[in-house]
Amino acid sequence: MVADLGTQPGCEYFPPLGDPGPDPVFPLRLWLCADCGLAQLADDTAVPEDPQGTQPEALTQQADDALGRLLTSRILPAAGTVAEFPSPHGGSWLPRLAALGLRQAPPDAPADVVLDCCFGLMHAEDQETAFRDRAARTRPGGLLLVQFHSLASILRRTEWNAIRHGHYAYYSVPAMRTMLAGVGLTAFAAFWFPLYGGTVLIAARRDADPDTDLATLTEREIGCGVLDPVAMGAFSAAVRSDGSRLAGWLADERRRGRRVYGYGAASRSVGLLHSSGVGRDLLPGVADVSAAKQHSRMPGTDIPVIGTQDLVTAEPESVLLFVPDLLDEVRAALPGIEANGGRWVVADEVLDGKGQVS
Repeated sequence: MVADLGTQPGCEYFPPLGDPGPDPVFPLRLWLCADCGLAQLADDTAVPEDPQGTQPEALTQQADDALGRLLTSRILPAAGTVAEFPSPHGGSWLPRLAALGLRQAPPDAPADVVLDCCFGLMHAEDQETAFRDRAARTRPGGLLLVQFHSLASILRRTEWNAIRHGHYAYYSVPAMRTMLAGVGLTAFAAFWFPLYGGTVLIAARRDADPDTDLATLTEREIGCGVLDPVAMGAFSAAVRSDGSRLAGWLADERRRGRRVYGYGAASRSVGLLHSSGVGRDLLPGVADVSAAKQHSRMPGTDIPVIGTQDLVTAEPESVLLFVPDLLDEVRAALPGIEANGGRWVVADEVLDGKGQVS
């Protein structure tokens, strides 16, 4: 056992605004396998699930970037079939690969290219079976592509709120290599992207020679402490300190006469707000582009989820952005915030003790 994040509400079920609660909370703990290095949720808890998110433009851009790098590296075949494992996060690479001439494989048939590129693998409670299923879909000589939010980046930024109910596994490059080897696949290439602070795309085949970039990234992640139980103990302490720091910053903004709203009813904002004990007195609303989440409230709090136009109309002095990757697109989509004298503040910078405008 490496981290105890206390009790947290589910991140996908947003109660109706009129539901007074209290919302159910569940233990959230992380353990680390001493053999393979895989980090997983320690508690088998059935949490309410009702995914209602909208795929951000940042994820779409990253997919285009990843495909471009695969083409440049000549890893993708020029023809053949492709199969994709779906993800609750939405998104699909199939249209992109169809445009390149790859045909979708029949259901359950082995394919030349198998995709798990939209963070679907972490939703599998039984990780061994999930890896075997993906290996079985990859025909001899075929290519498996797996994308994941790197545990190294989560650990480096002490981003404990990236750990959540419903995401059962957290991968590092060395752990992913070991898990793939266990189902007869060899990771031979890796591509790093800045999305979410550090996202990795791994390419694997049944027989391949790993390249030097993969070896370098593996050593770098081991150096970050991804196989070190002591290093991951930092998550437990961060829950308390981050919650206190956020509540203090919001209270300070109110003392200065600045009205603060939030943006991004994402999973990482759920745990952070719940742990801070913040309510609508300090944060009157969190805006989100997802219409399905609007007119509900943030799980574990009384804070309403509002529409983006409601956010502009409120004319807040500060907008706390919970997902920094969205900064460019929300600025472009909501120019009225800054036109009305408001500022965007990235939550990660508040937690770092900076509270800087981005």
